[in-house]
Amino acid sequence: MKIAIIGGGPGGLYLAALLKQLDPAHEITVWERNAPDDTFGFGVVFSDETLGGIENADTVFSAAMSRRFARWTDIDIHYRGESHTVGGQGFAAMGRKDLLHLLQERCRELGVTLRFSTPAPEVAGLRASHDLVVGADGVNSGVRTAHADAFRPSLDRRHGKYMWLGTDRVFEAFQFFVKETEWGVVQVHGYPYSDTGSTFIVEMHEDVWRRAGFDATEDAVFAPGVSDEPAVARIRELFADELGGHRLFANNSKWLNFTTVRNERWHHGNLVLIGDAAHTAHFSIGSGTKLAMEDALALAACLHEHPDTQSALSAYESERRPVVESTQRAAQASLEWFENIGRYTGQEPTQFCFNLLTRSRRITYDNLRTRDQEFADRVDTAFAAAQGLETGAPAMFQPFRIGRLELKNRVVVSPMDMYSAVDGVPGDFHLVHLGSKAMGGAGLVMTEMVCVSPEGRITPGCTGLWNDEQLRSWQRIVSFVHDRSTARIGLQLGHSGRKGSTRLMWEGMDEPLAEDNWEVVGPSALPYGPGSPVPRELTRSALDAVAAEFVAAARRGAEAGFDLLELHCAHGYLLSSFLSPLANRRTDRYGGSPANRLRFPLEVFDAVRAVWPAERPMTVRISATDWAPDGTTEDDAVEIARAFIAHGAAAIDVSTGQVIKDERPAYGRSYQTPFADRIRHEAAAGTGAAVIAVGAIASWDDVNSILLAGRADLCAVGRTHLYDPHWTLHAAADQEYRGPAAAWPVQFGAGSRKPPTARTDAVRPRLSLLRADPAGESVHLRWKPLGDGVPVVG
Repeated sequence: MKIAIIGGGPGGLYLAALLKQLDPAHEITVWERNAPDDTFGFGVVFSDETLGGIENADTVFSAAMSRRFARWTDIDIHYRGESHTVGGQGFAAMGRKDLLHLLQERCRELGVTLRFSTPAPEVAGLRASHDLVVGADGVNSGVRTAHADAFRPSLDRRHGKYMWLGTDRVFEAFQFFVKETEWGVVQVHGYPYSDTGSTFIVEMHEDVWRRAGFDATEDAVFAPGVSDEPAVARIRELFADELGGHRLFANNSKWLNFTTVRNERWHHGNLVLIGDAAHTAHFSIGSGTKLAMEDALALAACLHEHPDTQSALSAYESERRPVVESTQRAAQASLEWFENIGRYTGQEPTQFCFNLLTRSRRITYDNLRTRDQEFADRVDTAFAAAQGLETGAPAMFQPFRIGRLELKNRVVVSPMDMYSAVDGVPGDFHLVHLGSKAMGGAGLVMTEMVCVSPEGRITPGCTGLWNDEQLRSWQRIVSFVHDRSTARIGLQLGHSGRKGSTRLMWEGMDEPLAEDNWEVVGPSALPYGPGSPVPRELTRSALDAVAAEFVAAARRGAEAGFDLLELHCAHGYLLSSFLSPLANRRTDRYGGSPANRLRFPLEVFDAVRAVWPAERPMTVRISATDWAPDGTTEDDAVEIARAFIAHGAAAIDVSTGQVIKDERPAYGRSYQTPFADRIRHEAAAGTGAAVIAVGAIASWDDVNSILLAGRADLCAVGRTHLYDPHWTLHAAADQEYRGPAAAWPVQFGAGSRKPPTARTDAVRPRLSLLRADPAGESVHLRWKPLGDGVPVVG
């Protein structure tokens, strides 16, 4: 093949070297507009996984890299005058200039044509004269821009300001310096990359940056290679203690806003993007160089394995896209955490450190315990001490109080519609469904949305509480939960609004009934989505009637014996649709401003609170974002939560979306937790109100991680409890916890131990165990080069 690579960074050079090794007959040319030594930046970091792939692909290059690595396992976090060290992580870094020189040398050895200080010819001409053209020209890719109609890029410019610098202070480990200044929080990400220097990245929110006066050079235009020296001088002063008398270096250093690059497609005809041209991930979770070189590995392999270019490029994108998107989700969570770091500066130092380490959701509590048990023990102790609890139980099995309601643990079975009632009456199915979850160990079991009227149902199979027959059936279920378990049971009350009169979920989710349908209502005459009926706009008298239905249902719920009542103001149902500007276009006092849109949901809340027993708590479930332009935002959600708390809500259950059909959720593990996190710190802080996280929380490790980091007070787990009704008890068994927070029903006691596995005669590697440091210090490898590049255990 005749191959043109535009961009002589690590991704482009590594791809050239790999392809030339796989087939020396390839004719490969790399164009780079900069000179060979025009290297901007300092060090680059690699994971063990990436290094394994590099070693497998090119042992010569891998060996050359290894000789230049700085290696360590520790992370040091400096916060509020304390330093905390966490070990067992595993890092390898080297100078960016060294890496580029190695790659350039390897390309020359293999016969790749390198053209430095030479802009690439026009892409159209290269595509006509070459079999393959690779855009490896970085975050500001000219290739991507010129073919934006094919790649369909989106560029998300973030709110933080950062600057890459270097220092001749050789750090012994990864360093996070978190400095609280009069302008706000400023942080440094630092790490060693050789026996002579370290990378020193300064970052802060743009608001802090402006308050600190760093915007003085905002309009200055710096030539390529020229640094913002006034800013660098101020940073030297600001971090004089952290530098400890060592020098701070600039190299094309100026203030930047991180831009997350995404593309709908990475290839078009014989043109393909790799590295930052195709995607970026925030530096706080790893290196763009790492991703670019992984792209090169995958692209080279696919070109070698497939018979034609098109199938190879399709295979490359299919292989890499899921990996990159997963990385970008983690990077987004990490990026947003650092943008909002000031939110967490009230946390106790150990919890703050744990919060920082688990910010991307890739590192979890159990993962940290495996790496550094001593630090995990400190996290457990700090969590218990902060709440006046005894240590010894995992966070999820610590008790919690919602208002005056005592829960044995912090696991909630999330409300899940079962669509299995007859005329609103819950039957034996609901008894088994909710009863099994209660006996399965959860602290609180929530009903599905119980509808306040026949017209308030979502489907004909939804449960209700508008008559006494339904009341008696619910009494039977509540009594079973109270008699046969130590769980509490909560009632979720709601009205379907414009999302009503639809088929059962398995017959067509949100599809209107073909017959026997009923009129739907809403704040405005706006259908939920294409094909949905147009709701009747509720008049003042109709609003009063709906509020009265909620009150009557709440009275029956209290008589049924429910321990807690949750008002459903989420997922696009009636009260939720009043809150969202996408569903509420009223021009009276119930529409328009956020305060007006809140008015009717608050009126219903107040009316229900007035008849609900004072000793039993009321909570509210909200959708913290509509996942759609011009809809409810995070900022709105904070104010909505704050309003409900001011009216007496004992907890806010934070979900998202389902307000309009045309939504674009950012799905992923625990993807809704950041919304709960913000509401807990900004709306609920100091009020005594709890916050419940929900949404793809799939493991007990996730639950513990969320609670220990202070992102929520309780976790609602839905689908996982459908998979395993005894999930909470099994989580206790997995963690070897035995106590009142996870007591097995006496009838099931014989099954409370995990069954033995098929293999019990495996021989343990005893000699390797004997060689392990009994003090556990083997997890702490510091970078203390002795002149020969050899790190030592410290």
